Parts: sequence; C-alpha cells; structure tokens
Amino acid sequence: MENREIAQLLSETADLMEIAGEDGFRIRSYRNGASAIEGLPERIEDILKNPARKVTEIAGIGKGLASVLKEISERGSFERRDQMLERYPPTALELLKIQGLGPKSIALIWEHFRVSTIDGLERLCREQKLQTLPRMGGKLEEKVLRSIAQYRQRSGRFLLSFATQIANEFIGFFRAMDGIDQATQAGSGRRGKETVGDVDLLVTGPNADAALEAFVKHPSVHEVLVKGENKASVKVGLEGIQVDLRALPKHNYGAALQYFTGSKEHSIVLRSRALKMGMTLNEYGLFRLDNNELVASETEESIYAALGLDWIPPELRENQGEIEAAAEHRLPKLIEASQIRGDLHMHTTETDGRASLEEMAESARALGYEYIAITDHSKALAMANGLDEQRAVDFAKRVRDINKRGIGIHILSGLECDIKRDGTMDLANDALAELDFVVASVHSHMNLEAAEMTDRLLAALECPHVRVFGHPTGRILMHREGFPFDFERVAREAARRKVCMEINASPERLDLSAPFIRLAKSHGIRFVISTDAHHPKHLHNMPYGVAMARRGWLTADDVLNTYSLAKLQKTLSN
Repeated sequence: MENREIAQLLSETADLMEIAGEDGFRIRSYRNGASAIEGLPERIEDILKNPARKVTEIAGIGKGLASVLKEISERGSFERRDQMLERYPPTALELLKIQGLGPKSIALIWEHFRVSTIDGLERLCREQKLQTLPRMGGKLEEKVLRSIAQYRQRSGRFLLSFATQIANEFIGFFRAMDGIDQATQAGSGRRGKETVGDVDLLVTGPNADAALEAFVKHPSVHEVLVKGENKASVKVGLEGIQVDLRALPKHNYGAALQYFTGSKEHSIVLRSRALKMGMTLNEYGLFRLDNNELVASETEESIYAALGLDWIPPELRENQGEIEAAAEHRLPKLIEASQIRGDLHMHTTETDGRASLEEMAESARALGYEYIAITDHSKALAMANGLDEQRAVDFAKRVRDINKRGIGIHILSGLECDIKRDGTMDLANDALAELDFVVASVHSHMNLEAAEMTDRLLAALECPHVRVFGHPTGRILMHREGFPFDFERVAREAARRKVCMEINASPERLDLSAPFIRLAKSHGIRFVISTDAHHPKHLHNMPYGVAMARRGWLTADDVLNTYSLAKLQKTLSN
C-alpha cells in the first residue's frame, strides 16, 4: 500500500472513533500518525521490510502505531478499524463532509434513526425528523439540505495537490522506463484548476506501448476500466480517482498535449479560429482544409504560432481573453515559482503549529528563501493557544534577538490576527505596532449576511497595522463555500489603504480564486502568496499558490514576496 492509502485508513478510523465519542488522546495519535506518514518521502512498507529500520524512529509514530502499521502491511486493515466498522458503517464517514453536522450529531442520528448515508440524511431533513433530536432545529435542516446539494455537485472531484501527486508518481514511473521520450500531465491538472475530476497523462517514445502495459499492471491500480491500442483508463487507490493514459507518436505530441489540456471553452475558440484561417485542429495536428496538409503537430508552440498567436500558458486557457491577448502580443509574463523569495504566513508550536520557530526557519532556509514571517494565531482562537498582547510583544523581541544573532534567513515578527465580528482586531493596536507583519483573517461568524460581513471587513481595514487580508473568502475546497461579501468594494478599500490580499497556497483553500484575483488586480491590489504552513512539509505547497496567481494573470511585480528583503521592508513601511 502507498503511504497516502495507509494515512487514509488511520484518518478514517480516527473519524469513526470521534463519532463514537472515544478517547481524544487515541484519536489524536491516529491523526498525527496519518499526517506523519502522508508527508514521509519513503514508503512505510519499505521501512517495515528493512530489518535495520524502525518505524518508531519517525516523529509521531509510537509503539502502538508501529503495531498497527505492521498489521496494515500484512492484511490491509487493523483491529481497531475493524471494530469501528462493526459499530458504524463506512458510509457514516461521508456524513462528516456535510456542513452543520459534527461527530456527536452523526452518532445521535445513527442511534435514533440508524441512518448513515447522504440519501438517508436528506430524507430525514425533508420529512422534518432531524429537528426532533436534541439541539437540532428547522434552520439546521435547511443548512444540511443546502450542504447536501453542494456536496453532490462536487462529488467525484479531487484536490489539485492530490491529483498532482498521483500524476507525478506515474510520470516518474514512465520516465524510469527505457524508450520513453516524454511523459507529461495534461487536463485540468496542468491548467492548475483547484479541483480536478481525473488525471490525464501522455507518453511518447518507441516504448510507449510497453508503458501502457506497465500502467494497467501498476501496484496502485485496483480497476482497469479500458485498455486499447493507444489508451488505457484505470481507477487508482482507495479514493478511486480515474487516471487516463494515452500513448502517442512523437510527431503528434504537441497537438495531443494542446488538445487534452483544454479547457473545452478555450479549444472551441481555437478550433473556430483555425477554421476561419482555412485549417482544422484536432488531437493529431493542425491541417489545411483544402489538401489535408499537416501544418503543425510536434509542439504546442508551433500550433499557436501557425494560428497567429503567442504560446498561451496552460493556466490561462479558460477563454477569458487569453486568445485575444495572444493575438495582440500582450500576454503577461506570469510569475514563476522560482521567483518566490519568502513565505509570509506560517505557524509554530507557539500556537497550533507542529514545529518550532527555529525548525520552520531552517526548513525555509533550505528552500533558498531570503525571509519568512512567523504569523501565529491571536488569542481569539483559544483552541489554538492564540497569543495575547504580552506574548505577541515578547515574541517580537525574541525575533529581533534571533535576527541580531543571524541564522541565515531573516524572520519577520508577525501575527495572524482574528477579525472579530464587529470588525475590530483581536489584539490592541499598541501590541500590533510592535510587529513587522500583521495578517488579518476571519475564523469565526462566517454565516453573516453579505452586508454585515462587508462592513466587518471594511472596519478591519481601518487598522493601520494590517498589511495583508488572509485567505480572503474563507473557503475550504469541497467542504465550505466562501462567505458572502461585496468583494469589489473591499478590494477598492484595501487598495486605497495599501493592504495586500493573500493567495493562500494551502491545497484545501487555494483562496483566492482566479476571477477574484483578476478583479482585485484591476483595482490596484498587490498580493502575497503564502502557504499558511503548520508543519515544515507544508512549505512545499507554495507552487499551488503560484498556480492560482498564474491563473489570475499575475506577474512577479504583483506579488510582494518576490521582492528582495530590502524592497519588501521598504514597501511595508510606506
């Protein structure tokens, strides 16, 4: 089993134990173990098979979990999970994805109605039976019904980070084979969409047929959907994501890559342009209509050039003006991940992070960063042990002392300060004034009406110490929609006050979306791309935030953390 599959078994068991109201310490141990395993570069099964290694050497894995991992390796499950599945059906896990329901509510529903499916839950709400249970009412039923509708819309979707991991594993597998010239991802994953429905892969080379055979026999494949002469589709892993592979002649590679990258809307306009120019475009190439002569096929660049266009980066291919811009040679030079010089939103063990300040700084230095901002939570997040005024001031002094000693990277003393319901900041101004970098974020009261939320955010912008509006819409992909507010009005005011907007690179957030980024930029907003890291491994999520920035047509000049430290500090002081 792959690490992510093992981690999923542990996480799901923890979810079932939470529904059962079991010991919180044991639940946390499973969750911590899942997190440690998912981020591990080595396969757990390889470590277990190596007599010279012990899984207990991995942080977060104790003797109890080591025994569990051994059992998983031997039979694909473990005793505690089996016990939980005897008590609750696995469909109960799906109910955790519905807003408004927590583990205790799900346990209550199961106890009273023996309902554990989305369909059954919907029936209870429509029959108004949910409100007969303690602490549940008509408003909750309405909220659950809305959430069920949203869940069904997004079912069958996967986070970009997950799809990218799957794609990279197969690409590495193919590239290690003899006789493979190209192995590439296409589809919405290549375009950097926040969520994807499946993974599209292309291979070329004299041994492409062998790649197809190896693909359907890969250990992570649990179902072969179709296997043809030059295409195969499979289901991968416990999650059941579909992966499609196409084997191509080298001379068709560019045309196929363009065709299968999409988007559908972009391709329709491109094909229409080809027709007007007396040509036809398909997955095999660009051809003249009158004599079927091949015009271009080997590279994407040659196809776009033959259509009178500059090459269009995949992230822009959404029929949002990119074809017109390419024709007029005014496409922006999009930001690159290599241009990021620091990460300006992360957490440490001071609040709810998993590593110390020094460990986060060292990990960022190893990535080649020039600076970071440590932005632990403020006191409103009591469950995260948020900082009060005194702790924030003490932290700023500690950071200044570290910078004087020098550790190879500059640290900005920061804070992710909660925006309270009335729009005031969670900490007093004199404490915030001691800090280098204040991120203002909403973590509570997300169900306000749009007008009240707008007023709340506008009030927060009045704080003179706020530099960044963090994860601005509050969305959690495939779980929670962004809260409603007048985004354009808030963006205009933020630009006037020189407050940046964050593009949060956490794969579960990727907040802001491309349309909001473009709208904010049109009003003069500048941005920071931050990982919101709670663990050193989360620092590696930066490319997902860069993908969102590219989808929003941003250049390096639009993003503060592409600046040198001196330029950043000068910008923040103005």
